[in-house]
Amino acid sequence: MSTAPDQLLPKPRASWREGFAVYLQRRVLIVLLLGFSSGLPLALSGSTLLVWMRESGVDLGTIGLFALVGTPYTLKFIWAPLVDALHVPFFTRAFGRRRGWLVFSQLLLIGAILLLALTDPARSPLFVALGALLVAAMSSTQDIVVDAFRVESLPESEQAAGMASYVAAYRIGMLVSTAGALFLVSAYEATGIARSSAWMWGYVSMAALVLIGTATALAATEPAQSARAEAATGSETAFTRVMHAAIGAFSEFVARRDAWAALAFVVLYKFTDAFSGTMTAPFVIDLGFSRNDYAAIVKGVGLAATLIGGFAGGYVARRYSLAASLWIGGVLQAVANLSFSWLAFVGVNQWALAFAITAENFTSAIGTVIFVAYLSALCRNPLHTATQYALLTALAAVGRTYLSSGAGYVAKATGWPLFFAICVLVAVPSLVLLAWLQRRGHFDELGAVRV
Repeated sequence: MSTAPDQLLPKPRASWREGFAVYLQRRVLIVLLLGFSSGLPLALSGSTLLVWMRESGVDLGTIGLFALVGTPYTLKFIWAPLVDALHVPFFTRAFGRRRGWLVFSQLLLIGAILLLALTDPARSPLFVALGALLVAAMSSTQDIVVDAFRVESLPESEQAAGMASYVAAYRIGMLVSTAGALFLVSAYEATGIARSSAWMWGYVSMAALVLIGTATALAATEPAQSARAEAATGSETAFTRVMHAAIGAFSEFVARRDAWAALAFVVLYKFTDAFSGTMTAPFVIDLGFSRNDYAAIVKGVGLAATLIGGFAGGYVARRYSLAASLWIGGVLQAVANLSFSWLAFVGVNQWALAFAITAENFTSAIGTVIFVAYLSALCRNPLHTATQYALLTALAAVGRTYLSSGAGYVAKATGWPLFFAICVLVAVPSLVLLAWLQRRGHFDELGAVRV
């Protein structure tokens, strides 16, 4: 497909004032608060829970098995068609198709966190596992709805700002449920409460914070796209809607030209990040830094770099075309790995570690925001938004979950400086696919994606 002359021109330059003003739009602020609600539960069934279990005396073998609790996050595409197609009694009628599911999933999430808070890792690890699995399932269901709501509710001019806000707030939510939850448990314990009760009240406090998302959902308005889709399928039976959502989402996508190449690109674009990220913590400890050094820099400097990088990614996506933005994000997140190769030669140096973590987090956030913009552009049918987006994010997780599993063997065979140089080369297949898709007119077919 040839490229239209006007599509070759850069977007009009957006001033910093205009770039900042878009983040204050009501729809963008709604997405920001929903991002916080999505990021909050992740650690409650993950790293924070593992600290609680270890303090309760659970053996390391059992703790290791708890990695399986995160399975719902990778399998959420299986029940995403239910979210797209089914009505929730009372909630759908009272709040609408997307908002009804938002409120419903958040109430279930609060219940699951409270149930987990009442368990005792020292006495019943099995019940803890069941509670954590429920939290992960309800959290991933909320993610399905929030992703669909974000894609459908934001106009093209606000998509990048919404994505940048979502990513930043998601990270803050994760920080609150990790460092924030641990500080809160310590504060409860300092008042004289027993450790087990302090953990319970810490989780109860986290459950209460989910209400921020619930209040946001109640204050939001139902996306117009979703309302139209609801009107178009209102006469169909529940089973018919589910089957149309499940089959239609996939068949519609693969029917597009170069669909399989686009799916391969989805798998590989963030692979360079995932491959290096798997070994970053072991590398830093192996180099001679303490756990506290690493934690302080990652939670402090690293978080700041991630937040700034997220908004920088929004500006890049707003300033340039989607294809050009993907090039910028892809190259930056690959080259940033060389900062760790440099750190391997420098050795134990706080400033060098801060620079490497900053470079990695900043460029990774830019790439993430732009990549989410691309995934959102692929989900164009409001009948299947939740299902298609869940499928795409599951594919994107393949690199992080499976392809990166051999990173440790590569690092052991090559040594740290060469390993992180290889992480740069890992990005080449995705960039080759990007060039091929761009030449084939793939991004032109997506329409005028003015993110």
